[in-house]
Amino acid sequence: MAYKHRQVIDTIPPYKQGKPAPIASSQRTFKVSSNENPFPPLPSVREALETQALGAINRYPDMRGWDVVRRIAEEYAAYGVRPENVVLGCGSTEVITQLVNLVAGPGDEVIYPWRSFEAYPIIVTGAGARSVQVPNRPDGGHDVEAMIDSINDRTRLIIVNNPNNPTSVSLSDREARRIMEAVPRDVLVLFDEAYFQFNDAPDANVAMTLYGEFPNIVVAHTFSKAYGLAGLRIGYAIAQADVVEGMRKVALPFGVTQSAQIAALASLDAEDELMGRVESIKSERTRLFAALRRQGWDFPRPYANFLWLPLGRGTGEAVKCFTEAGLSVRAFEGEGIRVSIGEPEANDAVIAVCQRIMAGTAESGLPRHPAA
Repeated sequence: MAYKHRQVIDTIPPYKQGKPAPIASSQRTFKVSSNENPFPPLPSVREALETQALGAINRYPDMRGWDVVRRIAEEYAAYGVRPENVVLGCGSTEVITQLVNLVAGPGDEVIYPWRSFEAYPIIVTGAGARSVQVPNRPDGGHDVEAMIDSINDRTRLIIVNNPNNPTSVSLSDREARRIMEAVPRDVLVLFDEAYFQFNDAPDANVAMTLYGEFPNIVVAHTFSKAYGLAGLRIGYAIAQADVVEGMRKVALPFGVTQSAQIAALASLDAEDELMGRVESIKSERTRLFAALRRQGWDFPRPYANFLWLPLGRGTGEAVKCFTEAGLSVRAFEGEGIRVSIGEPEANDAVIAVCQRIMAGTAESGLPRHPAA
């Protein structure tokens, strides 16, 4: 059907959700394509939803989410955060959308690393702005100097993804400070930290440590990953009060459900237990990384709940191997595969598949040499 619409929309690639686990009757299958937390909800979180959420679904939620906002402000009070510095969104993706819609439009530019989170070009183009995609370094990390060199008078936002999705590389504190010192103070810098709880790099930046020094910082977090609430969609940003006020003006009304708010509060109450699960995932990540290194794989040490296999032209054939083994992964054709850290059984299957792939490196074009 021909209909009048914004032509720029035709240039936006649709966001592709991670594929579900393959269907197979002869083997157990696993979904390791969406960086989800493999653990089920904590009993306390489930109880909170059962006892508090079901009786309220006929009512609109608190659009400001004051109970959650106040609690998050308490968590970060040591950094000078107050409730007016916190804004909720339908996942951190919606928070990022709020920010882009606030600062950028036709004629404006948004700088971000690439490859990175697939939603960035969709969000920026949807706002009518222009994406400035700065290629990553060969190791998958941000090319900080190239990002700085891309700043001009049309720049309205710089996005930093730490750890970077899909390469799982950490941004150092030195790199983060270099960016903040170079960016004009009237240009906002978004630190997208969806996976920060998994980042144990010795020199990893924590954006909140710069928050009090640089008022143009915006920090985005989510309850989807470490807290395991991906299906409920709730995230938040921390920023200066006037930035929060502006973001709220372009936010989706009633976008964060009461169920999501209840689950977020219960998760914060159970943070010690949830962080124990994070440590379990990190332990599995270490095991998986070590096993693949022994096989001869050469890829960046991962600092999120996923790892990146830079397969290049061998990506398509490798995906077939994973699928045949009952594993759905996230493929970037011609570049590589992102594999989420899943259950131990899923990770065992990943190790076995990678061993078979490595045995065929001559045909697939993968590196045969042992990793340094």
